[in-house]
Amino acid sequence: MTALLDIEDLRIAWPGPHGPVEGVRGATLSMGRERLGVVGESGSGKSSIGRAVLGLVARPGVVTAKRLAFDGIDLLGLPPAGFRALRGRRIGLILQDPRHSLNPVMRVGEQIAEVWRGASRAEARRRAMAMLEAVRIDDPERVYRLYPHQISGGMGQRVMIAMMLAPEPDLLIADEPTSALDAALRAQVLGLMDELCARRGTGLLLISHDLPMVAGFCDRVAVMYAGRVVETLPAADLPRAAHPYTRGLLACLPRPDLIGGPLPTLIRDPAWAEPP
Repeated sequence: MTALLDIEDLRIAWPGPHGPVEGVRGATLSMGRERLGVVGESGSGKSSIGRAVLGLVARPGVVTAKRLAFDGIDLLGLPPAGFRALRGRRIGLILQDPRHSLNPVMRVGEQIAEVWRGASRAEARRRAMAMLEAVRIDDPERVYRLYPHQISGGMGQRVMIAMMLAPEPDLLIADEPTSALDAALRAQVLGLMDELCARRGTGLLLISHDLPMVAGFCDRVAVMYAGRVVETLPAADLPRAAHPYTRGLLACLPRPDLIGGPLPTLIRDPAWAEPP
C-alpha cells in the first residue's frame, strides 16, 4: 500500500562561505494516515522537512532526495503549479503563531470562506460559519466579522485549524502549533486537531520540541538530530528509546523529585550526526 508521505535520504542545503551547508542530511521517514510526531532540538531540521514537502524551501536552498513523495506523487519533479494544487487543498500547514499567518487586513471569516471560492458568497459564508462552530468557537457570527488583531492567540490557532481543515486535506503539517499557548489551551487545540483529523481521516505530521506532549498525543515519534532522523518508534515506547540521543533528551526533562540537584546536561557524540 502506498504511504501517504514517503521520504528517503532527504537533503536540504544552502550555500555557505566554504561550500554547501546541509540543514537536513539524509532524513528518512514514512507515514500513513496517522499522527506522527517529529521531535528534536531547535535547528535539527524538523521544520525544513515540512517546508520541503510543501515546496516552500526558498532559494538558494536546494532540495534533493532518493524519494520525496506524497500519496504516490513525486514532489521532486513537481512544477510550481503542481505544488499550488496541493497546498491548502490536499496538504495543510498550521504554524505556531497565527498572528504571522493570518492576513491582518481581512476579516477572520472571510479568510476561511476563501476556501470555497467557486461557491456563492452565501454558501461560502455558511460553510465558514460551520467550521468556526466545528472548532468550538463561541458566537461564530461575531468572530466571523473580527480581524486577526481582535482575537486571542488561542482563538487565532482555532481559526487556523478551521482554515486548514476546511478543504478536508489528506495531510496536515502542524509546526509547533501549541508553543505560544498555555497548558489549558494547548490541550484544547490538540484535542480539536485529533478529533477533526480522525473524523476526516487526515494524516497529521506534528513538529515539536515537546517530548511529553508528543508522547501522549501521537501514534509514532521520529527523533531528529543534526539533520537526520536517528530513531523512529511507537510513542508508547518513547520511555524505552534505544538511541542515546533520545535517552539524553528524556533525561533532561524537568523532574519535580530532583529539587536542589544539578541540572542534567545532554552529552553529544559526533557519531550521532553521521549516517549509520
